[in-house]
Amino acid sequence: MSEDHRPVAAPRRRPAAPAAPVAPAGVAAAVAAGGMSVELPLWRAMGYFRVLALAYAVLRYLTAYREFLHPVSGWIFLGALSLWTLASTRAFAGPQRCTWPVLGTDLAAAVTGIVMSGYIDTPARIHAGAPTLPTIWAAGTVLGFAGKGGWRPAAFAGAVIGAANILGHGGVSPDNLHNIVLLLLAGCAIGYVIELARASEAVLTRALQVEAATRERERLSRDIHDGVLQVLALVHRQQGDAAELGRLAGEQERALRALMTGGRLPEQPEPGGEQDLRPLVSRHADERITVAAPATPVLLPAAAAAELAAAVAAALDNVRRHAGEAARAWILVEDEPEAVTVSVRDDGPGFPAGRLAEAQRDGRLGVAQSIRGRMLDLGGSAELYSVPGEGVEVELRWPRRGHDG
Repeated sequence: MSEDHRPVAAPRRRPAAPAAPVAPAGVAAAVAAGGMSVELPLWRAMGYFRVLALAYAVLRYLTAYREFLHPVSGWIFLGALSLWTLASTRAFAGPQRCTWPVLGTDLAAAVTGIVMSGYIDTPARIHAGAPTLPTIWAAGTVLGFAGKGGWRPAAFAGAVIGAANILGHGGVSPDNLHNIVLLLLAGCAIGYVIELARASEAVLTRALQVEAATRERERLSRDIHDGVLQVLALVHRQQGDAAELGRLAGEQERALRALMTGGRLPEQPEPGGEQDLRPLVSRHADERITVAAPATPVLLPAAAAAELAAAVAAALDNVRRHAGEAARAWILVEDEPEAVTVSVRDDGPGFPAGRLAEAQRDGRLGVAQSIRGRMLDLGGSAELYSVPGEGVEVELRWPRRGHDG
């Protein structure tokens, strides 16, 4: 075990209300892009509706074809309609595949069947309100126009089918007018809902893009804060040796070039596999920093271990900057089945409530980005406890997979 064995002070009693609690990561990252449109379930339902409506039309005609004047013509139409419905099934899988020529053919098939019903059926059945050959299959055409273009194309298709119904029945009857109005209202309503869904999806996509850009900007801010800004702060605080300052400047130049070209920083481990957190934390141990860690390896995914260690380094840098070079700090690593917790305490002056928010407004991003941002990106949490005159305690918690943490 490489950690310092000097005695560790007992944990400070935490105040009832923490100075700056940080919530665990949200679920925005769980929203996936690509291929999962909000309207795809509607298109799948539309495909099922077309097949079931076709089966209904065939069964209706099967029970009544002997009453028609030209029953063979009806069977020919239904056979052609069946072939078209099956052939266009894949086209009705989404708005990209369902092109306007496909919808135009679908509308022509519905109009043909409705008008044809007025010629092959008997006048008595027509005046009694007998259904047309395609029956409710024609409503699927209006739904297709609604899904493709919204309520305006749906209204157009509904009006065309309504006109075909009037022509096929030889006039307007109460039942006929009732069906036409229902078809128009349903088509326009569904088309309008689809337009709203598309607008909402566009807003969500834009929000996710902005969030992704913000998270990337925060990641770059953390990397720059942990490297270049730390060196600049060192130069500002003290007159360092010229050779040492030149070496540090060269390291940060290489790190920035690697960052700008998309490479990994030299200190970052390769992704994949596991890494023991203890050596990453224990390297901070010196005469003023005491590290206590388990005797057994604390294995984490390599990327998580690196980010957690970077958050610890940022917390220690805050100790040096705000509590002074002579301040003492204690690091405690706890490995539990459900989570790994790292606590960083110091004996500095602490800070009053509201200091963190003020620092973030002034552009000082140590806590806001290097500590809080890293833990949020890991799916963990960071909590800061402080009472003026009693120092600061930073608790970093990373929940293991399969536990709520």
